[in-house]
Amino acid sequence: MTEQAQEFDPARLIRMMSKNGHNKLIGTQYHGHGEGWCELALPYSEDLVTDTASGILASGPIFTLMDMATSLSIWLKTGVFQPQATLDLRIDYLRPARPGQMVVGHGECYHVTRSIAFIRGHAHDGDPTKPIAHVAGTYFFTAS
Repeated sequence: MTEQAQEFDPARLIRMMSKNGHNKLIGTQYHGHGEGWCELALPYSEDLVTDTASGILASGPIFTLMDMATSLSIWLKTGVFQPQATLDLRIDYLRPARPGQMVVGHGECYHVTRSIAFIRGHAHDGDPTKPIAHVAGTYFFTAS
């Protein structure tokens, strides 16, 4: 890992970003990280429920969680905090999150070229072997 990567603190970034915008709205929290991967948490909130009778979380907050976790994984992989844009992000939902459960999003950057980063990941509600969703995608580095 480069010295720059050691200086990048995803927990600090998430704390800062959770003070405003959609991260504040959904309650994104830091959960863990390592070289090339990051985990964020989405605490259960009735404000994020799509159907009050079922208590099931809406898919939008889970999508946002996975976009952020995979974005952070790129900076952890490259050791460089650089501007990037989501080029393609596909989420395959396998099942709804269990009502009342926190959702954990695990994002991993597995390959980087000069201008594109490739990611994958999954979301779960307590057991990583029983995912809620799988994600795959690419991000484009926007700095010239």
